[in-house]
Amino acid sequence: MSLFRAGLLAAVMATLTLAPVQAQDGEKAFFQGKTIRMVVGSGTGGGYDVYARLISPYLSKALDANVIVENQPGAGGITSLNRLYMSPPDGLTMSFANGTSAAFAQLTDQPGLRFDMAQFDYLATVGAPPGLWLVGPEPGFTTVKEALASKKLWRWAASGPADGLGNGAAFTCAALKIECQIVMGYTGSNQAALAVTKGEMDAIYIPESSANHFVKAQQNFALATVARKKSRWFLDRPTIFEAADLDADGQWLLDFLGGVEDLGRVMILPPHMPKARLAFLQGVVKQVLHDPQLIADGERTERIIEYLDPESTLKNVQSVVSKITPDQKVRVKALVSREK
Repeated sequence: MSLFRAGLLAAVMATLTLAPVQAQDGEKAFFQGKTIRMVVGSGTGGGYDVYARLISPYLSKALDANVIVENQPGAGGITSLNRLYMSPPDGLTMSFANGTSAAFAQLTDQPGLRFDMAQFDYLATVGAPPGLWLVGPEPGFTTVKEALASKKLWRWAASGPADGLGNGAAFTCAALKIECQIVMGYTGSNQAALAVTKGEMDAIYIPESSANHFVKAQQNFALATVARKKSRWFLDRPTIFEAADLDADGQWLLDFLGGVEDLGRVMILPPHMPKARLAFLQGVVKQVLHDPQLIADGERTERIIEYLDPESTLKNVQSVVSKITPDQKVRVKALVSREK
């Protein structure tokens, strides 16, 4: 190779190496001093609001920007995601969202929904806690085997027609083929769990962090984790797959429920973000969610940070909302809408 060609090749390689660095520097400069809205589709004080306010100062520091949490309650989070879907893809608006609730809303064709979960750009999954099957305190049922052998009508406490408490109950009952009545009208998990404690209701399906609180207070008893993987706080309790003899249909139902629950707490951007800006933000969020101080701050209040990369997050979304067959969607819709 001539000296000229060797020099030219070296110059080209240097340019190719420098270009991504310059692009990232440009994206960093874009965010400096700007205001970024992190939208939460529920009111202040709720779990998603608390998580967003936990993360936002760390993100502000990493971006050298002002990240503010903006609450946009309405239609179970649909309103805020509709707005995000139509927002400019500039990175100045993002959402800390309930991916599980949003996926169920899309799967059941909720009125007023104008987004497709598979079209959003994703920053990360912050955590996806499994659900627990809780019953009243002892002396009551202490195993799934005892519960199934009772052949009783199970009354599950829920909030509304498509809430997480009721959805988990509906899938669990269908998978186990037990007779159930899902009673709506409880204002939230605290009231629903108390109803089980008092014996007004028999069971509740609830995320692990809330379940841990109720069980530690000896208010409820955990029968099983409704997932294939055990809960971090209930390692002494079996998974529903270990505790029950599930047929193929029951396994599919609970695996599908697990897939939707895996969407958990997601950080979302509008569709069609410029690739360089998306990559930059994804990198910053990864750095922030691995910050030992943030993780420790979350642990102290049981706000657990469990990072999942954006590629895997999108894959989880697609597996739920894009790859479901028409017949499966009809089945899911019937369960979530509580149709017989």
